[in-house]
Amino acid sequence: MAEVRSRRKKHTYSVSQVHSVDDVHLAQADTSEGFFARGREFESVYVNHRYTAQEREELSKFDSLDYLPSHSFAYKNWIKRQPSRLDWDRWVMMGLIGFSVGFLGFLLHQIIEIISEYKWDKAEDFIKEGDIAVAYIWVLGISLLLVIVGSGLVVYLRPSAGGSGMPELIGFLNGTVVRHIFNVKTFVVKFLSCACAVASGLPVGPEGPMIHMGGLIGAGLSQFRSGTLGFALPFFERFRNSEDRRNFIQAGAGAGVASAFGAPVGGLLFAMEEVSSFWNMKLTWQTFFCCMIATFTTDLFNSAFTSFQYKGSFGLFRAEKYILFQVRNEIPVNILAFIPTVVLGVLGGLLGGLFTFCNLKIVRGRRALLAKLSSDWKRKLVRISELCLIITLTVTASVFLPAAFACSPFTCYSSHNDVVRSPECLSPENHTIHTENDVSLYTCPPGVVTRFGNNSVTTNKTFNQVATLMFVTGEEAIHHLFSRETHHEFSYGPLFAVLAIYFFLACWTAGSAISSGLVVPMVLIGALYGRIIGLSMVSMFGVMDKSVNEYWAWMDPGAFALIGAASFFGGVSRLTMSLTVIMMEMTNDVQFLLPIMVSIMVAKWVGDFVTHPLYHALLELKCIPFLDSEPVIVHEGDKPVNLELHMARDVMAAPPCIISTRESVANLAHLLLDTPHGGFPVVHSSREGQEKTFYGMITRIELSVILFHPELFETIENPSPEDPEVTLLDYQQTTIHKLYNTDEIEDLLTKFCDDPVYDQQFVNLQPYVNQSALSVRDNFSLHRTYIIFRTLGLRHLTVVDETNKVVGIITRKDLMGFHLEEALAAILQNQMEQNNIRVEMAEVTDMPNSTTA
Repeated sequence: MAEVRSRRKKHTYSVSQVHSVDDVHLAQADTSEGFFARGREFESVYVNHRYTAQEREELSKFDSLDYLPSHSFAYKNWIKRQPSRLDWDRWVMMGLIGFSVGFLGFLLHQIIEIISEYKWDKAEDFIKEGDIAVAYIWVLGISLLLVIVGSGLVVYLRPSAGGSGMPELIGFLNGTVVRHIFNVKTFVVKFLSCACAVASGLPVGPEGPMIHMGGLIGAGLSQFRSGTLGFALPFFERFRNSEDRRNFIQAGAGAGVASAFGAPVGGLLFAMEEVSSFWNMKLTWQTFFCCMIATFTTDLFNSAFTSFQYKGSFGLFRAEKYILFQVRNEIPVNILAFIPTVVLGVLGGLLGGLFTFCNLKIVRGRRALLAKLSSDWKRKLVRISELCLIITLTVTASVFLPAAFACSPFTCYSSHNDVVRSPECLSPENHTIHTENDVSLYTCPPGVVTRFGNNSVTTNKTFNQVATLMFVTGEEAIHHLFSRETHHEFSYGPLFAVLAIYFFLACWTAGSAISSGLVVPMVLIGALYGRIIGLSMVSMFGVMDKSVNEYWAWMDPGAFALIGAASFFGGVSRLTMSLTVIMMEMTNDVQFLLPIMVSIMVAKWVGDFVTHPLYHALLELKCIPFLDSEPVIVHEGDKPVNLELHMARDVMAAPPCIISTRESVANLAHLLLDTPHGGFPVVHSSREGQEKTFYGMITRIELSVILFHPELFETIENPSPEDPEVTLLDYQQTTIHKLYNTDEIEDLLTKFCDDPVYDQQFVNLQPYVNQSALSVRDNFSLHRTYIIFRTLGLRHLTVVDETNKVVGIITRKDLMGFHLEEALAAILQNQMEQNNIRVEMAEVTDMPNSTTA
């Protein structure tokens, strides 16, 4: 009995599909690896991540799910009862999701705007009065309060709401069950924590959480039911299957991108390129519609309201409200501009790889530190304290760092003279190259502004460059960096100082215990070094005024800031198509489309040789099983392996646990207790005495639900009718996501095992078996096996022999890169040894007989 009970404890997670990462266990694996160990953080995309023994154990705890619903008789009977609506209801649902995500984006933006404006405006008033210490206390107090609230919600209520949620979302849509990511509680905590994080001034953005919350809305709204709130409304019931649910989640994630960036086409492409693993043309149109509605809703309300105050002209779309980083002054592109563009692409790849590497090391270091703490309350306190330290450093840099730099005079340039400083700076008739009027003065003298009758204005004002970038929100700083014809607005010292500080703080903050995104930090970091490259061009060749010499006008620091932002974004995320479109829709600068494309592609190529993409690397760090679009398998470090030369039997798990269409209750209970498998091949013989062949698949959850219904049990004397379409259990009862009463099911299974009565009671599984479960021959191409498995979003793939008998089974973990390499390495080594033996035997045969000679 002790053995049975220990077995029960071990497999509770498998029965209930529950998983939580064991930080202590994984921290031991982290410390056992070298700092630059191959196959860890410092790895090209052409090297598979190398999992330690502890990580593989953690990897095995995750369960998978099928994209398509189980095609059983119970499912077909359920389909027959659903009304046929010719898909109009699916378009209605897409519209509802798009509107909900768009309105959510509006609410989040307005809340952040209210808090940020109040905080920074009050701080500027203190600065103008010369009370820097009071301003520091004010900003630090507000920011600490927001951080404590935002991180406290995550740490104490819902840890799965921390971070951007992107790795978990990608992992789920790839086919892995991740606990609590689509939950009402997660949604509420995510929203509040994200608002607090961005408004506090942390180097984060709201875009990543918006994508996750879009997926949450797609998951919840499409089902019209909630396990947390305990209700199930009688609407849209036909969408309560795995395929539709996942499609709506994908559409919601795309709508989140569209709302956050004001980029409907970018949202669609992002969902296709990064988030989704399974796609079709019908889903493309519906997701496009969803993204369009989300963008329309966010732009409509943001144009009419500022800080929840109605500004009139409802229905008028204001460009400054829906184009996130609008570029107003267009500049013609020169072919020579592609030289520094390639340089920026290389920098983006290298710095993007460095950012990913450092972030992963910080996450592992944080995990190791938390593992050393003995109690849970200490770990929670450290998580919150870490963010308090980060915001303290951020606020300190924002308030006091500008004091280390002298005030800069407003600088202008005209065609008649070189750099002109006061008093003619803001005269619109005398210059085109200028300094923006909304830069931060900080403690600089306000100066005198003189207005003349001809509408010309002069001033001798000065401003602080660092305060213009740090004493504001991240979005305002990006606006300044992207500004055109502002060649002398920023100099090298402030740009390098802000770049170093912001890079470090953004890298540290990412992955901490608060809901936050990385887009604003990535764009800002890229814009900073892009501006530096652009300024170096101005230093070498001088200011080129568009009104004087259009051929050389491309040497604008603001233009290179835009290209740099795209390159760093691409170097971290490795996105291509969607990122290009997002950058276009965010800035409205179509003229720089080609340079942006070039910088993104070069950044991707360079970054691929340094690290894996950030989100994929986080999937590996969190041990979430993930199948990439194409496996990269090498042997002995550098020899590519062609999977077409190998077969499915080379990687299958054998022998599999097989059950019959009519099985005893005791056998099923033993199977669930003794194995952790998520599904089982079902065999069947059509005639008496005939050998049983593959019939279909049934999952662990379905078997558990069936055993919970004793009315399905039958004795030998009273078998059920042979008609397999007779289903006593409804389809929706067998498709639950997890079993909540795990203790009860474990006790029940033990009872079935111990009581001999259940050896003579049977269950007819035929009505509940997935008859459309795929199988392949054991000699089927391994490469095509991988394509079939990933393209169709399978959970299990059964392997049969020439007589259709089950000989093995393939799961997601069997097709992961590291497992493929290990499984094929033994085969290749064996082949190599056999070839060597043949060669040696041939040489011996061909040698002349020495005795005869």
